Parts: sequence; structure tokens; C-alpha cells
Amino acid sequence: MNIYVGNISYDTTEDDLREAFEAHGEVDSVSIIMDRDTGRSKGFGFVEMPNDDEAQEAMDALNEQEFMGRTLNVNKARPRRGGGGGRRSGGRF
Repeated sequence: MNIYVGNISYDTTEDDLREAFEAHGEVDSVSIIMDRDTGRSKGFGFVEMPNDDEAQEAMDALNEQEFMGRTLNVNKARPRRGGGGGRRSGGRF
């Protein structure tokens, strides 16, 4: 299950997030989304857990809990919507 983790501290590392979720089960991957211009965290990320029961346990345990000075928003990630948002490249318009 892919889990959205919002309102994370800008100081949180992927290892910090992995450790918090591994307390509830196996973690496949952790990704904190970074701003490509500043290289700084955008304050949210995703955790992938292969076992849905463990993922639900982690979401229940960590949602609205304080972690590194911030109250986390943790829920099942929604699928990405296609297109948009990127910078244009190429010719003039």
C-alpha cells in the first residue's frame, strides 16, 4: 500500500520516516518529495508497505501524532492524476 505522509518537518530524513513506519511492519520504500529549485523538502512524502494490514496499523498509529515537532497527516495515497504542472520546454508560444 502506498501511504501519503504530510506535514513532516523539513529536517526529517527518509531514514527517520522509515524507522517510524518499520515499528509497524515491513517497509519497501520511503520517498520525501524535494523542491527541485531549492533542494529542500516540500514537507510531504510517501511510504510503501507491502502488507495492507501493517500499513493500516501504521496509518492508525501515526496519523495526527507529533513527529519531530510536527503533527503528521497520514493516509492512503490517492493515485496521481495525469498531466499538468510541469514546465514547458521547446519553442516560443
